[in-house]
Amino acid sequence: MSQPLHSLVAGERLIFGGNRVTTVPAELADQFRAGDRLVVVHETGDLLHIRQADHATAAAAVGAAAAAFAELTTVSDEQISAFYQQFAALLNDDAVFASIAAANEADVHSATQRGRATGRLTLSAAMRADMIAGLQVWAGIDTRRSQQMGEVQHAQWAVQQWRDPLGVVAFVFEGRPNVFADATGVLRTGNTVVFRIGSDALGTARAIMAAAVQPALAAAGLPAGAVQLVDSAAHGAGWALFADQRVSLAVARGSGTAVAQLGAVARQHGVPVSLHGTGGAWLVAADTSDTERFALAVRHSLDRKVCNTLNVCCIVRSRAHDLVPAFHAAVHAAAAARAVAPIIHELTIDHPCLGHEWEWDTVPEVALLIVDDVAQAVQQCNRFSPHFVASLISGDATEHESFYRAVDAPFVGDGFTRWVDGQFALVQPELGLSNWQAGRLFGRGGVLSGDSVFTVRLRAAITDPTLHR
Repeated sequence: MSQPLHSLVAGERLIFGGNRVTTVPAELADQFRAGDRLVVVHETGDLLHIRQADHATAAAAVGAAAAAFAELTTVSDEQISAFYQQFAALLNDDAVFASIAAANEADVHSATQRGRATGRLTLSAAMRADMIAGLQVWAGIDTRRSQQMGEVQHAQWAVQQWRDPLGVVAFVFEGRPNVFADATGVLRTGNTVVFRIGSDALGTARAIMAAAVQPALAAAGLPAGAVQLVDSAAHGAGWALFADQRVSLAVARGSGTAVAQLGAVARQHGVPVSLHGTGGAWLVAADTSDTERFALAVRHSLDRKVCNTLNVCCIVRSRAHDLVPAFHAAVHAAAAARAVAPIIHELTIDHPCLGHEWEWDTVPEVALLIVDDVAQAVQQCNRFSPHFVASLISGDATEHESFYRAVDAPFVGDGFTRWVDGQFALVQPELGLSNWQAGRLFGRGGVLSGDSVFTVRLRAAITDPTLHR
């Protein structure tokens, strides 16, 4: 018989994973209070302490979004378009944007004082323009909430397949302010959104909600709960969000153990989850590589650090004499654009750092690996990479086909790696990317876009009332 959990005892044994045991640390036992919650991650045994206040904050946000989802059935597609148009107009209004800029300046100052990177935190003019452009894309996109996908005709009846809204979509984003166009994109298909943003950008997020999102929702006549910010800097609020079974889809952006942990929390609570996972692209130069094409691919894969930035470059030994100098020149050219000197790690076969994502903000950092042939490069990529982006520079069409079949990655190309982006590649605003680090994805590609967040309903039209089984 179950009982409420009011306290923890230091040293108390907890079973996880079906056949393993962990113990409660003294610090956790001291901090735990009645009303708090404990999540034992089945995959790792991590003990996640969710304070009562953080759970309540997340639960209230999900509740508001769930109620708004039902209300969205009464609004028109034109009203949803109006929301995006109004949101974009408010961001474009300098008087409105002043409060957002001030909040962002405070966030950047705070992050700098704490020694945090601020490259993606700073809400620059370019980022502002990109946010506005993203919202305008959502306003004008053809995708709508209910669309017929197909129909099967029978003699006495027909069955139609319809795409329909899914429900509440939960996001946990990194600490950068330009995620709003991504988060609100799910409204286009009739879903509602709850999101938590990294603590570095929380002040900016609050300002955007107050100055632009909430007024835009009101002006368009959409329910206020349609876009909800989990207003908490605590990691526990994110865990509580992904553990809420009212969430129809959880999306974790970013990489590393924190994202893996969020995914584990969602899965063990029965919440479908889309994880980004570790980033970092691999580029392989074959014996038949064109030197200029190779150099351009390297240069244009290092313009900034995001998930699809070049992480490891493999060059076949037979071309090391000319492609290694070309590689160094291209990397230095990318760094020169930032007035810095790059960091190049020259690694050997099976080196553990081949599996490390180089997280840089200003100074380009990349690994170089000399391989015997393309097959060895593929073997190293499949062993050490995050199974994300792989590109081959080769003049041999047969070699490209063999590479595509052998490499285990959802994104495979023949040039620069930064093409992996929903908007750039598919002309669809992107909600998130997924690698194959935890296995291939069921029934979908690695780009999660706004128009891919749906359920499928069947609708019968019976023309002969005598139809029966």
